[in-house]
Amino acid sequence: MSHYSIKHVRILAIYFLFLGIIITNILITHKNPQSNSDTADSQPQYTSDASANNNETISSAADDTSNVLPFDKGNHGNGIGGGSITGNCSAGSRNLPIYCVDIEHKKDTDTSKKYVSISFDAAWGDEDTIRILDILDKYNIKTTFFMTGGWVDSYPDKVLEIYNRGHDLGNHSHNHKEMSRLSVSEQQDEIMYVANKIKEITGYDSFLFRPPYGDYNSTLINTVYGCDFYPIEWDVDSLDWKDYGTDNIIKTVINHKSLKNGSIILMHNGAKYTADALESVITGLQSEGYEIVPISQLIITRDFHMDSNGMQIQD
Repeated sequence: MSHYSIKHVRILAIYFLFLGIIITNILITHKNPQSNSDTADSQPQYTSDASANNNETISSAADDTSNVLPFDKGNHGNGIGGGSITGNCSAGSRNLPIYCVDIEHKKDTDTSKKYVSISFDAAWGDEDTIRILDILDKYNIKTTFFMTGGWVDSYPDKVLEIYNRGHDLGNHSHNHKEMSRLSVSEQQDEIMYVANKIKEITGYDSFLFRPPYGDYNSTLINTVYGCDFYPIEWDVDSLDWKDYGTDNIIKTVINHKSLKNGSIILMHNGAKYTADALESVITGLQSEGYEIVPISQLIITRDFHMDSNGMQIQD
């Protein structure tokens, strides 16, 4: 073969090699346009820039069909307070919120285990929120965050982050008022403002409500259920809001006289020592044999009644 022929053969070989690479890249790109598309379809992506909480982010969350409410919306008008939730919230002459749950008689539950829920009220500050979420991730624990309207408005990026990490998004009223002093329409406005904001940011239909200061009356409990929310209190107060220190929070929770199977623990994401104490609270509860679950999994969602101490009991 002549020198001229060899030179052209080499040129053709290089040409076809580059052509093959180009075609291969086109086929791969068409098949999988972005490497994280599987997770993008199942879970909205978090952005740390609050101003970037745009329609595209909200839309991806709203398309998540895994957010199935724990009650039958078709039953609306026939449940407690004219809502959709079936059960009986009255104990004697009073309507009561849920302070704890009777796990031993709960249906569809492994009653050989002990369960508690940790909850965080978010009404001021967000400095420790990511640190708290990282600690929860470390132990693969899901909890419940009760957020005021002001907190949601101030930290929409954190609301989305809490949601993306798989925690309950709870409602703590818009303005953190004493709800028992409000009219029914004012109570409804306080509840639904936060519900609508959470829905707008994440696409999530929230259904857990905690009254500010734990303040309620029978009218409020009826209103909460009428808005298709479960009213949630607590039977174990960590007292983290008093800023007594890390050790005090740990001892208060682990040694609390009311701590039991089905307890709901109150903490605050904005308290001074909560993040410092959280890991020891978790390991302390686990050492006592408790499995920590979000309140949405702890409570009985239908066909229940209350005892005089605010314990929710399966019918």
